[in-house]
Amino acid sequence: MRCPFCGYEDTRVLDSRELSEGRAIRRRRECPNCHARFTTYERYETGPITVVKKDGRREKFDRKKILNGLLKAFEKRPVTTEDIERIVDNVVSTLQKSGAIEISTELIGKIVMEELRKIDQVAYVRFASVYKDFREIDQFIEVIKELRNENQSKF
Repeated sequence: MRCPFCGYEDTRVLDSRELSEGRAIRRRRECPNCHARFTTYERYETGPITVVKKDGRREKFDRKKILNGLLKAFEKRPVTTEDIERIVDNVVSTLQKSGAIEISTELIGKIVMEELRKIDQVAYVRFASVYKDFREIDQFIEVIKELRNENQSKF
């Protein structure tokens, strides 16, 4: 693999770890030329998935969009980048296992919200506010009430 800093063509692997129950491999690499260190991720790919937007437009599925949305939702929250990557991997795996060629943004949002609900309620509310396009404070209050009721019914 080429060094992203100096362009040297042969970097060496320092450490490899499985992530997301073996669905990805994280590799820590070093360039023998400039001694820079960087991380790469290796994931398998399946057939292309098309995302159907709310307005009917279609575009190629891009896991980075989910990652960016989660990074915003988890901003200043006690969650590691690896945890966020694991959530993205779980969402992508769920979509791939569905076998569908076209998937609505609505379904993707629901899957992401289910993952968030399990991990961090603040991130869940942040993501929900964008995903559900909140325009009134009452919408925030309603989601918070749902979360509160869920927590009370667990005990």
